[in-house]
Amino acid sequence: MSGGVDSSVAAALLVEQGYDVVGIMLRLWAEEGSDAYGQPNANRCCAPEAVADARAIAQMLGIPFYDVHAEQVFKQRVVEPWIDAYAQATTPNPCFSCNRSIRFGFLMQRALALGAEFMATGHYARVDRGEEGAFRLLKGRDEKKDQSYVLHVLGQKDLARAMFPCGGYVKSEVRELARRFGLLTAERAESQDLCFLTQGDYRSFLARQKPDIAQPGPILTAMGENIGTHDGLPYYTVGQRKGLNLDVQSSDAAPMYVLKLDAPRNALIVGPAEQLGSLVARVRVMHYCADAAPGEPLRCTAKVRYKAREAAGLLHPLPDGGARFEFDEPQRDVTPGQGLVCYAGDVVIGGGVVGIGGG
Repeated sequence: MSGGVDSSVAAALLVEQGYDVVGIMLRLWAEEGSDAYGQPNANRCCAPEAVADARAIAQMLGIPFYDVHAEQVFKQRVVEPWIDAYAQATTPNPCFSCNRSIRFGFLMQRALALGAEFMATGHYARVDRGEEGAFRLLKGRDEKKDQSYVLHVLGQKDLARAMFPCGGYVKSEVRELARRFGLLTAERAESQDLCFLTQGDYRSFLARQKPDIAQPGPILTAMGENIGTHDGLPYYTVGQRKGLNLDVQSSDAAPMYVLKLDAPRNALIVGPAEQLGSLVARVRVMHYCADAAPGEPLRCTAKVRYKAREAAGLLHPLPDGGARFEFDEPQRDVTPGQGLVCYAGDVVIGGGVVGIGGG
């Protein structure tokens, strides 16, 4: 439970369905210091008001409530690797490691220790069993809220115990359910930022946590022409257009986009839109929700970012455990550090982190 509307409704639905429910909130790490009002910083997922709301919801539903301290494990398994990934000139998604190591790792172990048989969250996704009996991760019914992309790290043991009560509803229906249940979180606004960012954006956070992470360097064209100076590779991502300190300021010059972060040279490679895009994405470690790779290349679709559109292509499992995805059409947002997640209709096949240079 996070004190938000989704997890509150998930708990209420399970109580209504007759399950013996226990509410758990994780206390996650946040940067030390205080906010603009002089209050100690708190992770957005477990701020004092969120804890109070989650506890009140549990009391209203008549279920036990526990808050579990996970500050250090969250910092070690999620935040520090996220910072390190930026230092390596990639654009990481911390939700992957959080779901794998914290929610369905640390939290799952605590839930099982309490005697639980399943773990439910407020994610917009679904689980079912295929014709051969294997558990399948499916997209949530709400296309705009679907969170299967960040859950692709789950395998058969996880899916066997996972429940996503909100996955069969769209967001408006979830809010209406919250009103019907009389939940105080029914109108709670959603937080879109990373939960552990408490002061400014991710750039200022990185600078405070690792002062030497960003070193200025040259902005180069694909032909090697120096046309400016960047502020530090961690502050840019593939496809970015705004915020480039270019010497070329002519009004008739073609807009320039980030094509690549060249860590060995500490150089930002830029070019016009027609140079942006890739027909191939590669991952070094491919995770399959079925716990087994397809026996041959598979025709399917893939997303290369959470908000990206699915694109058709061919998935090639590799002998070393990695994978290569060949798109039918060039994709602009293939970005090292982001996830390549593959789908067969509503079913999540699996995914992995895109490597530097697309692989």
